[in-house]
Amino acid sequence: MRVIAGAAGGRRLKNPPPGVRATSDLVRGAIFDALASQDADLSRVLDLYAGSGALGIEALSRGAGHCDFVERNAAAASVIAENLRLLRLEDQAKVHKLAVERAAERLHEPYSLVLADPPYDDEAARAAVGAVAGSSLVAPDATLVLELSSRNEAPETLGPLRLVWSRRHGDTQVAIYRRA
Repeated sequence: MRVIAGAAGGRRLKNPPPGVRATSDLVRGAIFDALASQDADLSRVLDLYAGSGALGIEALSRGAGHCDFVERNAAAASVIAENLRLLRLEDQAKVHKLAVERAAERLHEPYSLVLADPPYDDEAARAAVGAVAGSSLVAPDATLVLELSSRNEAPETLGPLRLVWSRRHGDTQVAIYRRA
């Protein structure tokens, strides 16, 4: 696994611990190509179900000002911190070892980009992402990216956000949401 583009492009990342699914290079590339084509604001990023931190780190490499990583798995949170240290990005990021369900009560800044890669087919995780989408964590003009199984249809709405773009890449579907 590696950073695809930007200041840290080509640098290798540590893999997440066993049982934590990482976003593939192909899917990460597709996500950031889509975000670039839609002029998404990368100034303040929130990476939910962060795993190895690859999505948020990709955003930092491509010019994001700051990224908060939310990961409840202690081993995965350690991998994110290590990846940030290896790439010298720790001054632009913070790792929060907590459940996504608690993010809205613990974090307070509005984010311009929310990246969510919850466990596939986990309805509670999808509900947690929906709750974040409807919270003050999502800036009025923010973009939310949701990864889900390609076997499922992306929901038309997540809180006040509407589906604006969706593509399948193997067993992964990427859905992008914005306010209507």
